[in-house]
Amino acid sequence: MFELNVNGQSHQVDVPADMPVLWVLRDVLGMTGTKFGCGIAQCGACTVHADGDAVRSCLLTVADAVGRQITTIEAIGGTPEGARVQKAWLDLEVVQCGYCQSGQIMSAAALLKRAPKPTDTDIDDAMSGNICRCGTYVRIRQAIHAAAEA
Repeated sequence: MFELNVNGQSHQVDVPADMPVLWVLRDVLGMTGTKFGCGIAQCGACTVHADGDAVRSCLLTVADAVGRQITTIEAIGGTPEGARVQKAWLDLEVVQCGYCQSGQIMSAAALLKRAPKPTDTDIDDAMSGNICRCGTYVRIRQAIHAAAEA
């Protein structure tokens, strides 16, 4: 039995220690906003925050998540950076198919917390592990700059 703090709430989960947090979120806790993409931390669709840092939940084990504050897309709008990013995403119509966007938003919010006025290089570095098959990269960059200015 493990105790996880997800979106400010404590959850007791009876799962194996090496179970990825992604599957705890989706299959045990019913939080389906975090997406499965590749399972090897290469696409970024499963990005969540652990103590404010963007991490890939497909590789973060339950045992490694104990004692950390996990934030998912369901709660990121409750943070100043997350709210600004979500608004910019809507204002600039970033989303095309939408599958990768929860991970994109989580990475962008972590970037703005760390670097409130990011350069294009900062954005490229922070977002490089997030793949968008629809190619919305230009709108993503514009939205991050807009969120930084908001």
